[in-house]
Formats: sequence, structure tokens, C-alpha cells
Amino acid sequence: MASRPERLLRGNDAPLSASFLELFFDLAFVLSLSQLTEHLLHDLTLAGALHTALLLAGVWWIWVSTTWSADWYDPETPAIRAVLVAATLGSLLAGVATPQALRERGVLFAGAYVAVHLIRGVVTATMLRGHPRQRRALRILYWYSVTAVPWLAGAFLPQWRVPLWVLALAIDLSGPRLGWPTPRLGRARQQELHLAGAHFAERYQQIMIIALGELVLVAGLAYAGTHLDLAQTAAFLLVFVTAVLIGLLYVTPAGRHLGSAIEHADPARLGVITGYLHLVMIAGIVVTAVGAELSIAHPSGAGDTAAVAVILGGPTLFLVGRILFSVAIHRRLSWPRVSALFVLAGAAGALRLPLLATSAVATGVVLVVAVLDQAALFTYHRPGKPD
Repeated sequence: MASRPERLLRGNDAPLSASFLELFFDLAFVLSLSQLTEHLLHDLTLAGALHTALLLAGVWWIWVSTTWSADWYDPETPAIRAVLVAATLGSLLAGVATPQALRERGVLFAGAYVAVHLIRGVVTATMLRGHPRQRRALRILYWYSVTAVPWLAGAFLPQWRVPLWVLALAIDLSGPRLGWPTPRLGRARQQELHLAGAHFAERYQQIMIIALGELVLVAGLAYAGTHLDLAQTAAFLLVFVTAVLIGLLYVTPAGRHLGSAIEHADPARLGVITGYLHLVMIAGIVVTAVGAELSIAHPSGAGDTAAVAVILGGPTLFLVGRILFSVAIHRRLSWPRVSALFVLAGAAGALRLPLLATSAVATGVVLVVAVLDQAALFTYHRPGKPD
């Protein structure tokens, strides 16, 4: 009979599909994405974009670190179920605080973030007492205990909030890449960072669907609030097409190969890097959602710099993440995608068109990339060609 620490760990025969509570935890991310979209929409400045990026990185790291723990530990054990429930509540509270996190709700945002990480660390380190994997749990708990100081200090010192939170987040995000080096415990070894590739790839696909769901929801609500005239209908359809194309670009082909790539790669490299790159792609979807609301609400309006930047910047940011994703998985560049970045950048500097036309340019560029990707994939897999 397995010991209590062994029962906590995910066994080799454990199902790789996401558990009910993992999917329930994902729902909290819906609120955060919605709040972040509104946050950026109401502050279309460089400072507003950077603040939104900071908050997005915070809520994203709650999701990533919780998903790592559900990959290492059995999500059907009572202890990990409790951790997932606590993480869901913490994510919801962080989402509630997001619009005012850099003002009067900083304590709620930082408190929720810190609590999620410390509760998970305390539970896993305690339950693994006497087991070799306790060292990994203790390292992670140590790092989050250290960064809790700048997180909470920033919450109580508004004038220093942004730099302190940037510092704390930089340390948190670099921890797994460095192996969480800790006094007397050293660094985590490669086998301690191993991830079940199929499980993690599925989780990434699920969270990407949620992000795309936010884009579709924003477009639908914006369209529902219009007079449903021709221009507004065209803007809505362009956003819908863009959402479909983004989904296709994600899964073809690197998204399909992510599981096996994670399984066989150095987990300290690929397992962590894919977390960073999905953050970039989801940021692109959030920005695209802001551009969608603007283009659907005011399709005939002349695009100012901020509106053009978000309409073209969303697909650009997604493609940057997607290009680097392919490099991480296949170690090769997609030149159609790279060329698309130059086209979008040139369009941003040259276009002074109505928002509907700007949105059409963005969708057209993404469509061309998707078509070229599919053509390349068909050529690669055509009969008689070695796979």
C-alpha cells in the first residue's frame, strides 16, 4: 500500500485528462480576462498597456503554477482538491481586484496572489514530509515566501507598487527556469521538473479556448449593443473570422506536437518557456478583444493611433508568441508569419482608414498566414513524402 506522500503524487497510471476541479479552476480565468480587457479598453495609453500586462502576467502565473501542481500531484486526492478550490477562489478575488489593483484594491490583488502560492506550498510541503519530493515543494515555497514581501509591500505602498510588483513577478517567473535555487537545498534536478506532456498540452489548449471564448464574447456583446447595420455586422464577422484563424494557427502544427515535445525535452527549458510564450499569445488575444470592441462599436470612425494600435497590435502580439512557439517546438521559423509582422507594422504606420478597414487589413493578414500554413502542412504531409 502506498504511503501518504506517494498517494499525493500523480502516478504513471493516472488519467492524463483534466479533472473536473481543474476545469472549474479555469473558469476563474474567464473573469480575469474579462476584467483585463475592460482595464485596457478604458486606458488606451502606453502606461495603461504596461499596467494591463503586469496584471495579466500575475493572474497568468497563478494559472501556470497551479497547473504545474495538478500535473505533479494527483488532483483527485483531498489535499490537492482543496488546493484547487483555494486557487479558484484566489483567482476570482484577483480578478475582482484587477480593475482597481493599481489603486484602492492593491491589497486584495496581492493578497490573493500570495495566498494561492503559499497555501499550495504549505500543503504540498507538509503532505510530502519524509519523501524526496518534499525538497522540490520546499524550494518553491521558499521562493514564493521571499517574493511575498515585495508583493505585499507594494500593496501597502502605492507609490512603489508597480516597481515592487515588477520585481516580485520577475523573480517568480524566473524561479522554475533556474530550478528554484534555495539555501541548503540547492537547485531542482531535471527529473523533479518533469511534466506529463499530454496533460500539459491539453491544459494549454483548454486555456487557449477560454481566451478565444473571451474574444468571441466581447465581440458578441459589442455587436448586440449596436443597431446591427451593415458596417457593424461586417466588423463583427471580421472578428469572428479572426478568432477562428487564431485557433487554427495555434493548433497547426506545433500545438498538436506540444505534448510529445514537452515529454521528451528538457523540462527546465521547454516546460517553462511554453508558459512564457502562451502568456504572449493570450496577451495578443486580450488586445484583439479590445480592438474588436472598438471596431464593432465604431466601424466607420477614423482610427486614432491608439485604436489602430490595438486592432493591428493584437494579431501582431499573437503571431510573435506563435512564431517563438514554433521555434521552441520545432526549432524553425515560419517565414510567412515573420513577413506578416512586417506587414502589420507597416500598416500601423501607414493606415489612417476607418476602423472597419483597419480590422479588415488585420484579418486579411492573419488569413493569408493561415492559408500559407495549411498549404505548407499539406505539402509536408502529401502522399509519398516522408513524415
